[in-house]
Amino acid sequence: MGLDSLVALGPQPAEPEASRSIGRRIIGRAARSGGFRIGLAILAVLALAAALYPDLSGIDPNKMDVRARLLPPLFGGAQWSLGHPLGTDQIGRDMLVRCLIGLRYSFLIGVASVALTLAIGCTLGMVAGYFGGRTDTVVMRITDAQLSIPMIILAIAVLGVSRPTIPAIILVLGLSNWPVYARVMRSVVMAERGREYVRAAQVSGASHARIVVRLLAPLLVPPLLFASVLDIARMMIFESTLGFLGLGVQPPTPTFGNVIADGRKYLLNAWWIATMPGLFLGLTLTGINLIGASCERARNAIHGGA
Repeated sequence: MGLDSLVALGPQPAEPEASRSIGRRIIGRAARSGGFRIGLAILAVLALAAALYPDLSGIDPNKMDVRARLLPPLFGGAQWSLGHPLGTDQIGRDMLVRCLIGLRYSFLIGVASVALTLAIGCTLGMVAGYFGGRTDTVVMRITDAQLSIPMIILAIAVLGVSRPTIPAIILVLGLSNWPVYARVMRSVVMAERGREYVRAAQVSGASHARIVVRLLAPLLVPPLLFASVLDIARMMIFESTLGFLGLGVQPPTPTFGNVIADGRKYLLNAWWIATMPGLFLGLTLTGINLIGASCERARNAIHGGA
């Protein structure tokens, strides 16, 4: 997500109480759109399948069966099997179960990394914008230093010297994008700290922590939360890229990236090994983007009509 697209997310509240309801208004307006409903339906079906099917089927995603190797998906060839609706890979592992397990890990990493990004970026941005002075200078210099490190270099530096684990991958992705949120949060807090309700709280003796947590955060964080929905999709793509390069979750644990990497050698005679995880990833990203785009349109409409 670019900085320019986030700058517009800064709230323009007339009153704090009115701004606190902006999240509910955006959700309510977005939920009435067809794109939001379609995206939610896609994610609901995928989430339900990922949560239930691997356990209910009793199929081990890592169990090898050489007698069932390279079975095509349903109606995809003469040797298809009803027990393996999306076929099997080169050593007989069920593709449907492996794709659904991969969806679990990919979505977990995407959501957790964006949550970490928001926590770091919003906290540092609010501190820098509210206190200003040397605090602002230090935070902004740290932000500039972080922005100068490409994400792939950071990933190689962290994951290349240690075994890539899920916490390590979440840490790498979470540290890659927080400066964007920090800069936007800083600019908006600097504009808000001079408003009457903040001055009134200061005069009444409220502590800085109380003002930031109780007054500013409820106004400023919700718009960034809606923007971060689209970042989940981006983090899922990057997690899959790391897996494809061998820097993601390591086999035999299935993820979209390492399953696609395994299947690239069989594209000519077993296209489904690489295609099926790509299809699941594409459907997930479509659902997330439809929801995120609907929320963004609703936010623009509410601000435009305010």
